[in-house]
Amino acid sequence: MPLRISQKVLIPDEEITLSGIRAQGAGGQNVNKVSSAIHLRFDIRRSSLPDFYKQRLLALRDTRISKDGVITIKAQRFRTQERNREDALARLAELIRKVGRVQKTRIPTRPTRAAKERRITEKKHRSQHKRLRGKVKTFD
Repeated sequence: MPLRISQKVLIPDEEITLSGIRAQGAGGQNVNKVSSAIHLRFDIRRSSLPDFYKQRLLALRDTRISKDGVITIKAQRFRTQERNREDALARLAELIRKVGRVQKTRIPTRPTRAAKERRITEKKHRSQHKRLRGKVKTFD
């Protein structure tokens, strides 16, 4: 079943390589004999993704993307291989969806006159408060 990114974008199963590997870390005897972790590899350049997605993925500065344009995801969060497989595919889909979103450009705004006046008043008040902290002069 192909991996659905959006309503129009699908990734065929043939483009995603999944292999079972032994998970790292604690887990007792089970972790040493069962290949429950999943290693997912996805070649961006050879994929059927639209060019828009390819360019944005390749421009990403992510440690999971190699110089050759291959996404590598290691999923070992769960005890079963099937759950780790689903987790790896979900993380790949989320990474691709993230680059598909276009950020709105921020339009800088200017502070209002009232905001400027409040700021100046507060600065004067704070300055006066700090000035009162000085040494007390005594007149002998």
